[in-house]
Formats: sequence, C-alpha cells, structure tokens
Amino acid sequence: MDKLMLLLPALPLLSALLTRLLSGLLGRGVVRIGLAGSVLTLLLAGFLLWLKLSGQASDLHSVGTVWGSLLFDPLSLLMAFVIAVISLIVRVYSVRYMVEEAGYVRFFILLDLMVAALLVMVAAGDLITLLIAWQLIGVLLYFLLGQDMRSKSAHRYGFWTLITYRFGDLPLLLAAVLLFHAYGTWSLPAIFEQVKADPHVTTFLGLAVVEVVGALIALAAFARSAQFLLHTWLPYTMEGPTPVSALMHAGIVNAGGFLINRFAPVFVETHDVLHWVFVVGLMTSLIGSVLMLTQNDIKKSLGYSTMGQMGFMIMECGVGAFSLAIFHLIAHGLFKGTLFLNAGGVIGQARQHDGIPKDELYTFIIEKQPQGNRYPWLLMAALTMLVPLGVLGLSHLVVDPGVFHKQGAIVLLFFGWVTGVQLLFATYNMRSQNPWRLVTLIIFSFTVVVIGYTLVSHAFTLFLYPEAGFIERLYDSARIDFTWFNALIVLVALVIVVGWLSAYYADRNAAPGKSFATRMWMGFYALLMRELYIAELYTTLTRGLLAGSARINSWLRWG
Repeated sequence: MDKLMLLLPALPLLSALLTRLLSGLLGRGVVRIGLAGSVLTLLLAGFLLWLKLSGQASDLHSVGTVWGSLLFDPLSLLMAFVIAVISLIVRVYSVRYMVEEAGYVRFFILLDLMVAALLVMVAAGDLITLLIAWQLIGVLLYFLLGQDMRSKSAHRYGFWTLITYRFGDLPLLLAAVLLFHAYGTWSLPAIFEQVKADPHVTTFLGLAVVEVVGALIALAAFARSAQFLLHTWLPYTMEGPTPVSALMHAGIVNAGGFLINRFAPVFVETHDVLHWVFVVGLMTSLIGSVLMLTQNDIKKSLGYSTMGQMGFMIMECGVGAFSLAIFHLIAHGLFKGTLFLNAGGVIGQARQHDGIPKDELYTFIIEKQPQGNRYPWLLMAALTMLVPLGVLGLSHLVVDPGVFHKQGAIVLLFFGWVTGVQLLFATYNMRSQNPWRLVTLIIFSFTVVVIGYTLVSHAFTLFLYPEAGFIERLYDSARIDFTWFNALIVLVALVIVVGWLSAYYADRNAAPGKSFATRMWMGFYALLMRELYIAELYTTLTRGLLAGSARINSWLRWG
C-alpha cells in the first residue's frame, strides 16, 4: 500500500522526465508518453479509491522522517481520482488543440508537473509537503498561462495571478508556523488529534490557536478560489490556452474548498470564523453571478460564472456543509471543464451560422416577444412558491429527518427554494403556447436534480466524515444567534423580492428615461458592465504605489 500511494504522484513526474529526455528522439510524438501516464494514473487512483470504499483504514505513508508524507484517507483519494479524470480529458483534448502552438512539448511537461503537484497537495500528510505543493501550483500555473511567449497580455495576467496566489500563500505559511509552534509537529493527523484533545491552546497575545489558524486558512482559500476583492485574476486569465483555462477552472481554482475541508478538524473547534467565511462566500456568489450576466465574451462570462460558483462553494463551508462543498467542487469541475473545452466550437458555429433557431426561449429572452396566454397569476404564483418548497423539504426529510434542526441546512434549503422559484417564475413569464407541459417538465427536472443531489451529498457525508457526530459539530460551529439568523433570512428574502419587482417594473417601463426605476436599473447595469471598477481601483493603487516608491527612492538617493 505504501508503494501504491507514493506511486500516485510519481507517475506524472516520471512522465514529465521521460517526455523531456526523449523529446529529441521522438519529436512531437513524445506526448503519447504523457497520455499513457495519465491513463495509468487514473487507473491507480481508481484502484486506491476502490480500496478505500472497500473499508481499507486511513493511514499515513512517509518518504522522510519530518516531511514527505501522503495521506491515504477519503478526501485525498476522492480528490486524486477527480484530478486524474479531469487531467486525462484535458490532455486528450490538448494533443490536437495545441499541435500548432510553439512549445508543444513544453506544454505537456508543464501539464504533467501540474498534475503531480495537485496530487501531492490533496494527499499531503504534513504541513511542509502541503506548503511546497501549494507554492508549486501557483508557479506552474504562471508558466502554463504564459505558454504563448508572444502574448504580452497573457504574461501580464499570468503575473497578476501569481501575485494574488503569493498573497494567499502567506496566510497558509503563517498558519503552518503557528500550528508547529503550538503542537510541536508538522504531521497533519498528529496536529488534528492534539486539536481535538485540547482545542484551547493559545498563541501570541493570548489568542486561541484554532481561531487564528482558521482565519488564516480561510484567507488562503479566498485568494486561491477567487473570492470577492481577490477575484480579479480569474476572469482576465483567458489569454492562456483553452486547455489551461479548463484545468484551472475545473480543478485548480477549487483548491480553496479542498483546503477548508482538509482543516475541518480545526474549523470544528472555531466559533466565529465560519460566519465570516459564509459572508464572503455569499457576497462572491451574488457578485460573480451578476457580473457573469453582463459579459459579451463567452470565456470571460465562464470566468465570472466560476467566481460565482466558488462563492457558493465557500458559502457551503461557511454554513458547515463541508461534504456538500466537495460534491459541489467535483460537479462544477466536470461541468465547467466541459464548457471551456467546448467554448471554441460554440464560437466557431456562431461565426458559421448566423441564423439562430427561433424557439420559445429565444423569442422570450432575445426578442422580448412573449407568446400565447398565461394562466391566472394567482395559481401560477402558488405553484411557483409551493412546489420547490415541497420538493426540497420532502427529499431532505426522507434522507435526514433532523435536517430542519440545522441552521446551515436551512440556509441551503432557502437558496435552493429561491432557485426553484426563480426557474418557475421565468417559465411563467415565457407565456408558452403550452405552459402546463413546460412547467411539468421543469418541475420533473427540478425534482430529479434535487433528489439526486440530496442522496449524493448524504453519501459524500458518510464517506468523507464517518466519525459519529462530526458533521453535527461542524453545523454547530457555524451556528449563529437565533435572532440574527431570522434577520438574515428576512433580509435576503426582501432583497430577492425587491430585485424581482424592480426587474419586472423596469421591463414594463423599458423606454429610456420613462421612470426613475428604469434609470436606476440602467445605471446599475452600466456599473456592472465596468465590473464594479475593481480592476481600475487596483490599477490606480498600483500606479500610486509605484509613484510613491519612486519618490522615496529619489529622496534616499538625494540624502
């Protein structure tokens, strides 16, 4: 078992080495070595995951005495299997896509090194190994984004990504130092055991170690997963090769959710950190989703979509649903990777065929020409409100009868209800010729998705956190005062309702300058088109910093 676990990241490393050594002899055909290595990595990851599912006990496998250890546990094996699947898909796509690019062989060497670093990161059993892999991923991503040496914008935004990643690396490094200072070991399992035994250890200035480390880990996750104010690198890295965008959005950007889950034994002992994690995730999900809708570039739109989804993933961690965040991470990775790999085909088809099929959805969204008659609004309003609530409530009640006693689960159910209501509301506005058939299909699809996600997320919980009572303790760590909880639900509900009413009113009074609400709506839209001026703000701050540095340098030389 030791050799198999250590062989997992060794396979892509060996593939990179052989590709480099044999490139002169085999030419571009040398990339087939990496393809074979990816297949073997996938088979090995699948076999190890099967062993774990069969009941193999978790264990720590080490190369050195202090660092260089890998964890054989549910989280590492599940993530390793996902990384192997996505990397194989990206590699198969890249063999033909990158064939006319300069540095063809170099790209596949970097891809192998990136996969090895990702596998080491998810399986790291000590803080030093985790830090090394965490740093290497940022460096390798910089080189992958700058694959085209002639593109100044690709290198500019690749460097922007590297700087943001370095900002996120510092909190993780400080957290590792604090943990070693407090517990005297680099081993993650040993640290987690000591945290469980004595969570009240203090650090400098009498601060609780778990609270400080939890906040630092969350900050590192925010930078890596493009949370609001640390997100600008993500939508601007589209100048890199499409396979890199697919790998980045499908796997690398999800590292924040993985990191929080890896340190779940620390977060379970915190009190306030998860509240801030929830707030940051909520803001990011809303802002990312709204910015996505205002983009006219398909890849940039996908970038902001990823930002919104990462916000939802972090928000799920903030309410204590750690295993659901992993499920979200995997589902989003497979879905978004497919979208990026297919983005070029969609653009090509749009250029070749100007005529778009005129169906009911196109007519409603693009031409703003409603069709047919609608059923009485009171009946449809009742269906819109009650059907999603019933489907969500019954599906969760069957799987976990105690779900309604967990605040975090209530928050997630609330957002699921809002999503279902919005879907049915949009269907009602379409005024289809046969609305009952359309509504029935949407309700059926919604029911299947909800039941599927409920069952799968419950299975993830049992697999990732089998310890009795651990998930309940996570939910308790995320619990807030009952008064504030109710106020939060009412506030979010009011914001959503006011938003719906504003959109409806602005649509009915769409003539320019016809109403104050319309002018406000158009002003808000213009603000979104400029992406809230966050990039301009950072540019101004950068210029000010450089100008200030130049003045200080001049003064020092003068002195």
